[in-house]
Amino acid sequence: MAKNKVAFVCTDCGAEHGQWQGQCAACKAWNTLSRFNVGSSSSPVTRADFRKPVAGAENSNVQTLSEIDLQALPRFSSSIGELDRVLGGGLVPGSVILIGGNPGAGKSTLLLQVMCLLAHSGRSALYVTGEESPQQVAMRAQRLNLPQENLQLLTETNVEQICRVAQQLQPELLVVDSIQVMHSADVPSAPGSVSQVRECAAYLIQYAKQTNTVLFLVGHVTKEGNLAGPKVLEHMIDCFIMLEGGSDTKYRVLRGQKNRFGAVNEIGVFAMTETGLKEVKNPSAIFLARTEEDAAGSLVMVLWEGTRPLLVEIQALVDTSQLGNPRRLAVGLDQNRLSMLLAVLHRHGGIYMADQDVYVNVVGGVKVSETSADLALLLAIVSSFRDKSLPKDLVVFGEVGLSGEIRPVPGGQERLREAAKHGFTRAIVPQQNMPKTKIEGIEVVPVSKVAQALEAI
Repeated sequence: MAKNKVAFVCTDCGAEHGQWQGQCAACKAWNTLSRFNVGSSSSPVTRADFRKPVAGAENSNVQTLSEIDLQALPRFSSSIGELDRVLGGGLVPGSVILIGGNPGAGKSTLLLQVMCLLAHSGRSALYVTGEESPQQVAMRAQRLNLPQENLQLLTETNVEQICRVAQQLQPELLVVDSIQVMHSADVPSAPGSVSQVRECAAYLIQYAKQTNTVLFLVGHVTKEGNLAGPKVLEHMIDCFIMLEGGSDTKYRVLRGQKNRFGAVNEIGVFAMTETGLKEVKNPSAIFLARTEEDAAGSLVMVLWEGTRPLLVEIQALVDTSQLGNPRRLAVGLDQNRLSMLLAVLHRHGGIYMADQDVYVNVVGGVKVSETSADLALLLAIVSSFRDKSLPKDLVVFGEVGLSGEIRPVPGGQERLREAAKHGFTRAIVPQQNMPKTKIEGIEVVPVSKVAQALEAI
């Protein structure tokens, strides 16, 4: 008799358990296990089965690494330069790209622009929507002034039917918006559940790989900002990008989280306008829109995002605390790193701030993940604490160690050239990032300790 296998899957992380329990052993979440049938098995495989000759095994395509032909990937442009940058140079046939973001960030708008422009240029494209009606998609395309003649539209939520239609039309590009509303007839659970999302994604990915179709999947995010659904979904796809930005700003940052065909730390900057998302060719000029008046606690740092430097303003506010436990608030930076750097400033800089509230903000909604912002953060805090403004033509970058040393960061000369191009005439950098040849138009001040950086300002 065939025996049905039952598994209990966590709806938060996708971990499987043999029996129901109140708390997930993987992510420690409570009451998140749901039951579903995995399948049936009537004849278990034994070790003796592996000794049996398998028909067709001699025809398996086994090669050594030296026999593999290393040809350039047949990329083609998405017609949007900033998206091509994040994807590593363009779209790869057979690749699966998952795009996530908060509601209203512009995921559907960006994909509709890409599909309409590529369809207008002669490539066959199919846009599958499961959340919107055809009239809503057509109204958006008309509002954005996009060419609508060649893009094919399908309203469907069944993945088997989607693949049957795609098999007939043979599109080069396929968009599924969104994966959370898709369902498969073979999975006995509601759309959006862990098992449905996993099986539907696997079905679509298999079709894309077999037909060399570029597949875009739109994914929802949770209230914490993480991708909704099982974690295995991020392992199944080739590229995962997040569209960051909300209703409080018109700028959107497209950030690569995973990319099998390029760098994972690339970003693309867009501006949300009445005619859709427009590329920002020079994002440093956007983030450097500073006021004319000098302000204490404001300083410009140079980040390295992917393959290009990015100039961003950082602001700090230090005020006497009215509470027994002073506040430490960081927007766009790691709050734990802020507390660590304040301890370094006290120990090696002689500046005591245990009775001060410290607020730090990165202008423009940029999220800083690299350590090259450490030195700029410390100097901005000292500027606000002393209530003395820093020169507007000063730029700073460098990593700060726990022993008070200033460590070098990659891409030092490229950062300095980018700063000089935007009119900055003075830079405080780590000693080992001092350029061997003079860069025209900018004076470089090398420092190796926190005390030297404080003296330099």
